[in-house]
Parts: sequence; C-alpha cells; structure tokens
Amino acid sequence: MNKIIIVGGGQAGATVAQDLRKRGFEGDITILGDEPQLPYRRPPLSKTYLAGEATEESLYQMKAPILERNAIRYRGDGRVVGIDRAQRAVHLENGERLSYDKLVLTTGGRARPLALPGAEAPNVHLLRTVADVDAIREDLASARRVVIIGGGFIGLEAAAVARKLGLEVTVLEGLPRVLARVTAPETSAFFEQAHRAHGVDVRTGAQVTGLLGSPTVDRVQLADGEELPADVVIVGIGLIPNTELAAEAGLDVDNGIVVDEFGRSSDPDILAAGDCTNHPNRFYGRRIRLESVNNALEQARTVSATIMGEESPYDSVPWFWSDQYDLKLQMVGLSEGYERCVLRGDMASRRFALFYLKDGVIIAADTVSDPKDFMVAKKLVAARVQASAEQLADTTVPLSELLPA
Repeated sequence: MNKIIIVGGGQAGATVAQDLRKRGFEGDITILGDEPQLPYRRPPLSKTYLAGEATEESLYQMKAPILERNAIRYRGDGRVVGIDRAQRAVHLENGERLSYDKLVLTTGGRARPLALPGAEAPNVHLLRTVADVDAIREDLASARRVVIIGGGFIGLEAAAVARKLGLEVTVLEGLPRVLARVTAPETSAFFEQAHRAHGVDVRTGAQVTGLLGSPTVDRVQLADGEELPADVVIVGIGLIPNTELAAEAGLDVDNGIVVDEFGRSSDPDILAAGDCTNHPNRFYGRRIRLESVNNALEQARTVSATIMGEESPYDSVPWFWSDQYDLKLQMVGLSEGYERCVLRGDMASRRFALFYLKDGVIIAADTVSDPKDFMVAKKLVAARVQASAEQLADTTVPLSELLPA
C-alpha cells in the first residue's frame, strides 16, 4: 500500500493525512481539493472571518511548511469527476488519471441554495467557502440593510456579525422558532430575545416567496405580500452532502456515503469521513449523518487507523457550538425524543445549562457561556447518567458530583 488519495480539502481530509503520518505511514499522500486555499477550518467563516477579525491564513489547518514537512501533496485544482473502482483510479476535471491503493472521500457538503428566481443575483449569497465570505464582506462594506434567510447556526452567527458592523438586520425563519432543529423551545426563545435585544428583526414562521429586483435583489417578498428592502441577502438554509461522486461510482449512498464503524464504504478500498458520511452510532443505536467539526475530526482519525490496520470503532457522542455576540452556545448529544428539559441556572444571567432527560437519563445538554459545566455535561451524556430534575437544577451542588465513581 503505497498511494493514498484523499478527495476533499477540508478539516476531515487534512486530519486523515496528518494522522496517517503520525501513525507511521510512509507512502504517497495526495489531497485533492477544488478550492485554491490550503485545507482550512470552516467554523470561523460565519464568525471571525466574516467580521474581518481573522485572516485567511489563520484558517489554514495545514500551512505550506507543515505540508512539506509531512510530505503531503495538496492540489487545489484537483476536482475529481469520476472514480474507476476496478482500476483503483480517480479522474480529474483536467483529464488527469491518478491511481490509488486506498481512496478516502472527505467531500463534505455544499450550502443548500434557495429555490426561487433571483437567487442567482450577485448580492444573494450562500455561506460555505472563503470565496463566499469574501463576496459577502465586499457587499456588506457598502450595504445598510441585510436580510438573512434561515435561523440556524449560520444565519444567526451572520446576523450577529452584521449587527456588530452596524447594519440593519432581518432574520427570516420558516419554522415557528430559530434553532428549531437542534434545540428546545427554551433555548430558541433565549437566542431570539438576545438577537432582538441587539436590534435584529427576527421573524419566525416567515415564508419567503420572492426575491425582487434586477440585476441585484432589492426586496425580499413574504407570503403575506410584505416586501422587505435589502441591499444584501444571505441564505443559510442547510447543507447538501456531496455524495454524487460516490453514488456515480456505485457506492452505497443513503443520506450520505454509507460507511461502517471503521469508516469503510461498500468498497473496502474506499473510506469516507465527515459531513458526507452516514455512519452507525452505537450510542444512539442507529445510523446518523452529522454536520459537526468534532465528527469530522474523530471520524477522520478512525479512517486513518483503519488504513493502518489499527481498527478502532467510531462511536463518539456528538457535540456542537455556536458563537453569537458575547454568547457561546455549546451542545452535546442529540436531544430528539427527550421527555423533559431541566434548566440549571438563570437565563437572565446569560449563563446557564439546559439538560434533556429521557427515562430519567441525560441524553443531551445545551450550555450558554459556561464551558466548565459543558465539560461535565459531555461526560454525563456519554456515561448515560440517570439524574432527577431536582439534582440537575440545584446549582449549589457541583455537576461533577453526578458523575459515576
């Protein structure tokens, strides 16, 4: 086994390459990306990079000296258009053919576009890449009014940045509350209020029916006929996993590239990691596809271990975070199916935790601006600790006392 090709230049792909070297792999490693930047971290894009507080170079996970020192070849012109499984080779857009012994797909996902006329206008932006954010920043420099479609992490983080830049911001969420897919009504209400306190016009249950104006959009039309003036429109309505390459190659795909607990696809010579994968999770007893950095990193390490014959199943408890204004939301576990929420602390203090219980077991937790409790909450969820609402709500007793001995 001398040649490993990694398709995808994000954090998962970079981590596979770095971890292979740490584990002693001495063969060729090539990362094929389709962006000119070196492998970079995406979370800061909607936060510090959008705000102009981080440079592009600061996003890089592997700068040129690290690539050189580890003998990792990165090609930003390496868009792969096909996989020849029989010959174990990939075909590039430029006509090149590269052979592999093991192929790793870390193709991630792409921002879901808005399916409306006008969505291709130059001042209507998705937010997924450095190029996306560079274009948004250029438009924001001369804008006054920003309309953000989508009240998830991306939309709310972008709203916080735009308000800090002094712009008029409206957030339009089609569901009855923001963050509805990931958290409880209590946490949603807290963040809605936080944004309104900063001057954001948060509209929930808002259905966008039109983007009006040409050649640039200057109004966003709602289902009730209202037209909201806009200089810039940012769309944050979810992610589409990049599975087309895998599907065209005949690999099993079902809401992601289907892999086993060791990161192997239905072809033993092709592995996958990150946002693009659908993997079995022992903790939840079912298959899931996760969009999170820690999932990408941990699954990438699992894949490199598998390649090196050091199989170790991936079954980490998922966790997520979001920075909005001076608030840090950290979440662990998946709260779906919970029976009861327990508040620990006082929301008015802007520092608290919310625990999700099912059958008396802590299955997930949200913490706001409380990293210490978050670290304990991760252990509580991972250990499936049983606790009463009274125990969790009692701030006079340290959470750590609930941990198993």
